[in-house]
Amino acid sequence: MRAVAFIVAIAALFLAGAALPRSAQAQNEYPNRPVSLIVPYAAGGVADVAMRMLGDKLSSRLGQQFVIENRPGAGGIVAAQAAASAAADGYTLLMTGNNTAIAAALFKSLPYNVLADFTSISTAAFFDLLVVTRAGSPLHSVKEVIAAARANPGKLNIGTINPGSTQNLAAELFTSTAEIKATIVPFRTSPDMAGALLRGDIDVAFEFYAAVHGLLVDNKLVALASTGLSRTAYLPQVPTVIESGLKDYEVTSWNGLSAPAATAKRVIATLNQAVKEVIPSGDIQSRAAEMGMAMRWCTPDEMTARMKADMSKWSAVIEKAGIAKRD
Repeated sequence: MRAVAFIVAIAALFLAGAALPRSAQAQNEYPNRPVSLIVPYAAGGVADVAMRMLGDKLSSRLGQQFVIENRPGAGGIVAAQAAASAAADGYTLLMTGNNTAIAAALFKSLPYNVLADFTSISTAAFFDLLVVTRAGSPLHSVKEVIAAARANPGKLNIGTINPGSTQNLAAELFTSTAEIKATIVPFRTSPDMAGALLRGDIDVAFEFYAAVHGLLVDNKLVALASTGLSRTAYLPQVPTVIESGLKDYEVTSWNGLSAPAATAKRVIATLNQAVKEVIPSGDIQSRAAEMGMAMRWCTPDEMTARMKADMSKWSAVIEKAGIAKRD
């Protein structure tokens, strides 16, 4: 009987020991409940659509729902504050990117520090701008735009949306890089700007493809150049600004995923690997191209380096343009 009791005791200890790793593993599994992805824009915009496409794929890949939570307003500050104050457990993520870098450069102070309070996961979507003009315009290239501005300093009108937007800062960078004097005219909305361009109130405009796609298809607007390092997949016939002769000019807006800074490295690694696996999906890539964006993965370190570079870049543009920093 003693032998039997001994064997039973040993077996019990073995089973208890075997159960501990499984229990610990169950606690460490990520994700085991829905994940909230905070987007600092209203639903329906191109950045929101990109996050929803990525969220759907991550839901399928990781087996838990990635829920898009739209929190627009105040230059992304509302969204960033919500994410920064959330538990660092991987269940609250934030869409960061070029908008976050601009906010860091544009505001006198922020209630968060994107580099200290968040950790990068991966880039997701990239958006080149277009330099567009109306059909029938006497300006047929970037070279002609620059020549017109030099011939009549201050007379060329360049349309953008609100001051401090990527479009607006891209125009400021264009004039400083080209060393021209032009009048940058900000509008409240993209349709307002497009209407002014069609009427001839402004000569050219800087805008994302999604906002002017219909007017380009209807041949009411013409794209003179794109602002990225290489030609876009959706308008391969349109040269870049660099190809057009302005060699030091490049603007590519982007977004990606970040998490609160104390989020465990294993969670960041899980998310990064999942993004890497789902972004090459044919349906994501084709849908992205239709909307004028490219979806690309990167390492967390690469994303952080890009954020730092863009913060420095836009700080210099804002200072040179004399744009007042916001409270």
